[in-house]
Amino acid sequence: MTLTHSPHPEILPDIPSSVPDPSRRAFLAGLATLFATTALGLAPQSGTAGPREPPLQRGTVAMATRAPQQTGGFHAGHNLSAEINSYIQGLRRAGRIPANERTAWLIYDFTSRRYLVTINASVPHQGASMIKPFVALAFFHKVREGRLHYTPDRRRRMEAMIQSSNNDATNYFIDLVGQTSQRSGPAEVDYTLKRYHPGIFRQTRIVERIPPGGRTYRNRASALDYHRFLHALWYDQLPHSRELKRVMHLPNRSRLHTGVPQVARETQILHKTGTTAQLCGNIGILIAQGQNGRRYPYTFVGIIERSQRAGNFAAWRDDRGAVIRRVSGMTYTHLQRVHNLV
Repeated sequence: MTLTHSPHPEILPDIPSSVPDPSRRAFLAGLATLFATTALGLAPQSGTAGPREPPLQRGTVAMATRAPQQTGGFHAGHNLSAEINSYIQGLRRAGRIPANERTAWLIYDFTSRRYLVTINASVPHQGASMIKPFVALAFFHKVREGRLHYTPDRRRRMEAMIQSSNNDATNYFIDLVGQTSQRSGPAEVDYTLKRYHPGIFRQTRIVERIPPGGRTYRNRASALDYHRFLHALWYDQLPHSRELKRVMHLPNRSRLHTGVPQVARETQILHKTGTTAQLCGNIGILIAQGQNGRRYPYTFVGIIERSQRAGNFAAWRDDRGAVIRRVSGMTYTHLQRVHNLV
């Protein structure tokens, strides 16, 4: 199916929304290994490398290459991407999302190893506070190199950076990473990420500290970069992955879970929000629980970005946050039918 052009970005998926998955029977047989967890219940068994991501093919709107699987009377091939696109287009027609705003969405199901939604996934957007886990990762690489140490004080600052989204704590770690080289803090964070993970941070650009007032407009990343980071995090492929999971799992409000009635209370979440006067977003891994007691994790990335600052910031932030919540609810409802979630 050839990619068709449209004046609105939501109907331009730039990578497949689904790819062939390996034998489901073989995959389910390996679930015990995949979901053997720590006390938090958030990590695969130690030493499990995890599968590589499915290949991404560009230039076409991907359709399922196999007949949809039937689960509980619901076709797993149901097009969640089209449903989300229809919802966003309806908001555009109603004037709720104007033409000067772009959105990006990426949803990946670890169980089927499929991209369910990839809309504007490789387009870089403002990073806002969603790049803070990237800063943490750069710091942990310096710890692994032996050039910095993860002290109790820095653990508290790490929690403040991720759980409370503290900008001073973020600048502390950016400056700390910068002390290990002749580069500036932001440049060294960016360099470290791309040195160790060139395949993950392809559209990421970290060029500034968090400025006064939190106006982080110049740091950028794509939905696909966030997903690749989360994918590697889930499979413990990053230094101090489990500590990163712990701090991203600390209690906090989330546009993916908080205030989303469709998402079951049993669902656990690792996440980071991001908000500026031009961007509203949330990235995370939601670990849903099935009726069979198994866990069904999936990544969710939702980004809405304006070309200019919002006049009424609070109202704009709350309204766009509600949009992300609605899409998160649609996603859980879809997966609830596919995997028989609680």
